[in-house]
Amino acid sequence: MYVHNAEHGLHIQNKKQIMKENNVLKIAPIMLTFFVMGFVDLVGIATNYVKADFDLTDTMANLFPSMVFFWFLVCSVPTGMLMNKIGQKKTVLISVAITILALTIPMISYSFVSMLLCFSLFGIGNALMQVSLNPLLSNLVDNKRLASSLTLGQFVKAIASFSAPIIAGWAAFTLGDWKYLFPAFMIIAVLAIITLGITQIPEEEKKGKVSTFGECFALLGDKLILLSFVGIICHVGIDVGVNVTAPKLLMERLGMGLSDAGYATSVYFLFRTIGCLSGAIIMTWFSPKSFFAGSVAMLVIGVGGLFFVQSMELIYICVAIIGLGNANLFPIILSQAMSYLPEKKNEVSGLMIMGLFGGTIFPVLMGVASDSLKTQTGALIILSIGILYLIFLSFRIKR
Repeated sequence: MYVHNAEHGLHIQNKKQIMKENNVLKIAPIMLTFFVMGFVDLVGIATNYVKADFDLTDTMANLFPSMVFFWFLVCSVPTGMLMNKIGQKKTVLISVAITILALTIPMISYSFVSMLLCFSLFGIGNALMQVSLNPLLSNLVDNKRLASSLTLGQFVKAIASFSAPIIAGWAAFTLGDWKYLFPAFMIIAVLAIITLGITQIPEEEKKGKVSTFGECFALLGDKLILLSFVGIICHVGIDVGVNVTAPKLLMERLGMGLSDAGYATSVYFLFRTIGCLSGAIIMTWFSPKSFFAGSVAMLVIGVGGLFFVQSMELIYICVAIIGLGNANLFPIILSQAMSYLPEKKNEVSGLMIMGLFGGTIFPVLMGVASDSLKTQTGALIILSIGILYLIFLSFRIKR
């Protein structure tokens, strides 16, 4: 009897080990898709190149990132409903296919109109991807590890984000055209759609009837869901805003050229990447509430410093601090909202990702403020408003 029980226990242990190894293999293509998700952040450096190429004002140029993030408002909730019908993995595959289509446009035609179309497709593809990829990952990890797993995904995403300005700058200087960035990223996107397509990932069957639009938006009537939704609007607005504004600050205050100033965006995403990697570890020691508060404090220091500093080194330091501070706000807010209503995680994910349209609101307001004041200080004022809300939200995050 003892031998039988021991053998049975060993069998269960081996089975769990095999399942764990299989999950690791299944998570790998999901993480590669998180890298593809980061392609959308090329909008920051691309906006500056497009602005220079077509001689646009700040207000006109900032329409490009706004065009990307507008689609999060339109597509996010319908994507949550689509997942309930066709599944999370199929939705992710559709999103990568749309991203590949977006990457082909600048290779075929480069004009003001074609780039608006390109950025629109980036927005549609990324909206579908953001809504569906996070719940897909949740099928392979438990709730206790969800925040750190989402943070790992954000770390991988950030690698793509900070590499985009570097590749664009290198291509512009060495090859004479920054747009070589697009075919480079396309190769990775094709690899992601192939590897994820052949990977079997179990998904929870949706029980009961599919939620309607009204039922999805009714979730905003819950105080925690609404606070989280606005929090994501501010987080993404700051993310895109710094992405676009940091190079402009260097050009305005130091007279730097765009190719050199564009590295400020890489500094931001480099430190956001470091923040994501360290955050996955630090969050095992500290509560989400205290970690969130510390992150917001760094945003206050970083953006506050940008109002006053004039040297390249100090501007880089402030941008780096903002990158660290903004790195982990999204996974903390998203994981709390999804864990709060686990039976509605598809719908909650759709609502939370809809909050990414903050990337539309903030650049437009920042462009108008900068043009009105004739200085990038106007953009910093808009960023500060978002930070004030995050300070308020830090008192509402659960321990």
